Amino acid sequence: MTHSLPPLYLSHGSPMIAIERSPASDFLDRLGPVIDRTFGRPRAVLVVSPHSATRTPMVMAGARHEAIHDFGGFPDALYQQRYSTAGAPLLAADVAQRLVKVGLNAQAVDASGLDHGIWTVLKRAWPDASIPVVPLTLVPNWTPAQQWAVGAALADLADDGVLIIGSGSLTHNLRRFFGERPSADAPVSPDVAAFQDWIRQRGAACDWPALFDYRRQAPHAAQQHPTDEHWLPYYIAAGAGGETQPAVRIHASVDAGILAMDGYAFGPQAARLAEALG
Repeated sequence: MTHSLPPLYLSHGSPMIAIERSPASDFLDRLGPVIDRTFGRPRAVLVVSPHSATRTPMVMAGARHEAIHDFGGFPDALYQQRYSTAGAPLLAADVAQRLVKVGLNAQAVDASGLDHGIWTVLKRAWPDASIPVVPLTLVPNWTPAQQWAVGAALADLADDGVLIIGSGSLTHNLRRFFGERPSADAPVSPDVAAFQDWIRQRGAACDWPALFDYRRQAPHAAQQHPTDEHWLPYYIAAGAGGETQPAVRIHASVDAGILAMDGYAFGPQAARLAEALG
């Protein structure tokens, strides 16, 4: 067993992923046990989600975290879901110090709570809620290169048993989704497939300059991400993996033909995780 863990970018999509079956939820159900068997259970999980956004990075140092139901209009069964887990105040302080050392105006705050971009993913992967969690807020107006710098500052944590997760969605055009109202089994839209494939190819080639410039270079980028907060956590996970390590796609699926739910692993252990997942 090794405690060097591959940083991850995971698509969470709709909060209904917590209670509905889909290829993406089935993948998350497998992911936690595979990580435990392959690397050993993480000593903590550090998660960045677009649903906790601040002007500067804030690390939530609460001793205990509960699921926040930060959404509306869903079935009652979703609001009955709970996820209660320990925090890691000392790790949170360490994370903030690491960011400050590289010139980022970060701070650890005595705050608690897991937004749905965090708890829905963790509830599928580790339903027993036995791993301490440290939420790190996203600064949504920072560039991909700035997000990368956040991840790079935290890279050493992956060698100390901390699983770094950027939670988002590979594509996230909700106006289109609610406007078109596609069926659950709708065929994948060609523009979505083109975007998925471009991301996979550029990541496999370690073409980080192109990925930093994705809004100009990726096909149909603006259509996939009218605003890019659900995509930016990718760069934090990738930065933690290092510039010489390719991005390895560990899951690919599309909900309703529009919402791509791909997952990626980064760093020296990424290929090992992909192999373990089969």
